[in-house]
Amino acid sequence: MAAVEEAGTGAPAWRGGFGRLWTAAVVSRFGDALRTSALPLLAVRLSDDPLVIASVTACGYVPWLLFGLLGGAVADRIDQRRAMWAVDTVRGLLVAGFALAVGLGHASIPLLLVLAFALTTLQTLFDNAATALLPSLVDRESLGSANARLMTGQQLAGGLLAAPLVPLLLTAGASLPFAADASTFLAAAALVASLRTRPPERAPRPAGSTLRTEIAEGLHALWGDRALRATCVATLLCNIGMGALIATLALHVTRWLDAGNAGYAAAMTAYSLGSISGGFLAQRVARHTGRVRALLVAGGVQTASLLLIGSVRHVTALVAGMLLLGAMNMVWNVNQVTLMQHRSPEAMVGRIASAFRTASTSGAPLGALLGGAAARAWGLNGPALLAAALFALAVTSLTAAGRADIPAAVADDSATRRHVAP
Repeated sequence: MAAVEEAGTGAPAWRGGFGRLWTAAVVSRFGDALRTSALPLLAVRLSDDPLVIASVTACGYVPWLLFGLLGGAVADRIDQRRAMWAVDTVRGLLVAGFALAVGLGHASIPLLLVLAFALTTLQTLFDNAATALLPSLVDRESLGSANARLMTGQQLAGGLLAAPLVPLLLTAGASLPFAADASTFLAAAALVASLRTRPPERAPRPAGSTLRTEIAEGLHALWGDRALRATCVATLLCNIGMGALIATLALHVTRWLDAGNAGYAAAMTAYSLGSISGGFLAQRVARHTGRVRALLVAGGVQTASLLLIGSVRHVTALVAGMLLLGAMNMVWNVNQVTLMQHRSPEAMVGRIASAFRTASTSGAPLGALLGGAAARAWGLNGPALLAAALFALAVTSLTAAGRADIPAAVADDSATRRHVAP
C-alpha cells in the first residue's frame, strides 16, 4: 500500500518552545560559523604545511564516521532536551578554554586538532537529539515549515552574517572569534534548558538490549522503508558530488574562470542567498508535489546547475549556477529531514537521523578526493561535471520511491508513519 506523505502546510507556533529552539539554533550556528572560518586561518598562522592545515578540517569529519551511529542510539535512549543543553554547556567551556589559550599565545596545531575532534564528537549527540526533539515541540503538520525556518535562520546567521566578521575579529585579536563562539554555546544551552518538554515516553527496552543491537534496529528500519532507503542513498550520492565541487571550487573560479578572489566571494555569496530563498520555496514545492517528488525536483535543478557551472566558462554562469544550487540544496534538506521525521517510528528518530548524517559525512571526504582526481584527469571544470553526473544518478535512484509519494491534504499520524514494503 502506498504511503501518504503530508506536505505540512501549517506554520509552527513560536510559543510553546519552538521560538526558543529556533533562537538557540540560530545563535549557535552564528558562533559555529565564526569558529569554523577562524580555525583554518589560525592554522595558516601556525603552519605552512598544506597537509597539516587540511588535517584540521578533516578532524571535523572523522567523529561522524566513528560515533555518528552511536550518537543516534544514545539520543533515542535519553531525554533529548537535557542532552542538548548539557552538550552545549560542555562545548562552550571547551571553546572558552581554547580562546584563553589562544589569547595567552599557547595555540598550537595539536590543540586545534583536539578541539575540532572533541567538538564534532559532541555534535554527533547534539544534532541527533535536536532532530528527535523537534516533533515534540510542533504539530506534525507544521514539521516541514519548522524545519524550513530553522535551516533558513541558520543559513542567514552562518552564511551571511558571521563569515564576513571573521577577518575583522581576527584583526582585533586572534581569540575573539572563539570567545564569541563560546558565548553562543552557553546562550544556546540556557535557551534549550528553559524548554518545558515532557521526558519522552518509551517502552521498556527488552532484556539484554545493547547499543549495538539498537543501532542495528535503526539501520534495519531505515533500509526497510523504500522511500527512506532511496533518499539516504540519493543523499550520499549528492554529498559525494558536493564534496568534489567544494574541494576544487577555488581552483575552478581562480584558474579555469580566471575570476580571482572576487569571483570566489561572489560564488559563495550567491550560494548563501540561494539557500535562504530555498527556505521559502521548500514548503511550496512540497505542497504541490509531495516530499519525495520535491527531492526529485531539487535534484533535477541541481543537476542542470552543475552542468551550467562546468560547461559555460563565464563568471555569470557560475553565479547563476551557485544561486540555483544553494536554493535547491535547501529544498532538498528541508524535505529530506521532514520526510525522515514523518516516516520514522518515534522511538527510532535519533538512530535513523544518525544514519543519514553518517552517510552524508562519509560522502564529503570521498567526494573531495574524487574531485581532485577529476580535476587532474579532465581539467579544472571536471569536478563540476562529475558532480552533475552523481546528482543525475541520485535523481534516478529516487524515481522508484517517488511512485509511493502521494500528497495529502490532512495530517494523519497512522498514514504518515505507514511504511512501504521494500
